[in-house]
Amino acid sequence: MTDTPPPRINCVLVAAGKYHDIDYARLELMKILAEDERVRVRVFEDYSNLDAIRAADFLVTYTCDVTPSLVEQEALRAYVAGGGKWLALHGTNSILRFTATGVDSPRWAPHFMETLGSQFIAHPPIAPYQVTVADPEHPLVKGVEPFDANDELYLSEYHAELKVLLETEFEGHVEGFVDSEWPKAKHPVFYLRQLEKGCILYLTLGHCRGHYDMQPLMDYYPSVEKGSWELPVFHDLVHRGVAWAKGEA
Repeated sequence: MTDTPPPRINCVLVAAGKYHDIDYARLELMKILAEDERVRVRVFEDYSNLDAIRAADFLVTYTCDVTPSLVEQEALRAYVAGGGKWLALHGTNSILRFTATGVDSPRWAPHFMETLGSQFIAHPPIAPYQVTVADPEHPLVKGVEPFDANDELYLSEYHAELKVLLETEFEGHVEGFVDSEWPKAKHPVFYLRQLEKGCILYLTLGHCRGHYDMQPLMDYYPSVEKGSWELPVFHDLVHRGVAWAKGEA
């Protein structure tokens, strides 16, 4: 009598957007997802293939300034509310517009941001900052020690009750953004947002940028930035997130 083979796990990865090395992030995420032979991945640049998303066991996103249409926003919310799991990374919650007074984060998609639980508004210049553990006993961060991340420190607005797992603290002026003044407060870095039968796990870390990723603002960006991708703890968190999405954590 032969053993029953393990079932296939269907994943949709949306990886696209501006001002980041999407190729690098997409490849690194695909490497992690490929570690489990059961996981079969369909990759898209936006949220328009709703049939694929509805059929997925879990959704992974790494985007910047990719805003779904209202129909897509409603379908994403229904996907999660019906029991879907969504691992959202870095700029998934961003809308960016460059204006004469700085980078604006227009509140054009409140339904989408309420589903995610947050909207990116600004970040100080990239520099190391400390990430601390908000809930040391939670299995998604159990054993994780405080660490320094040389990444974009996300300052966001929050739209739901969140289970914060990792956090950081910031106070000060943020040069170059329309919303530039920030009082002292803690900001989630890794959180769970429960939505009816499903859940979103959001990790704000993961900035990366190559020489050609700021076009058309500039033809050649002088630095290559890998941010938290260079940290073993970041890879550990993404692995934990994928395990959670598969129902193993």
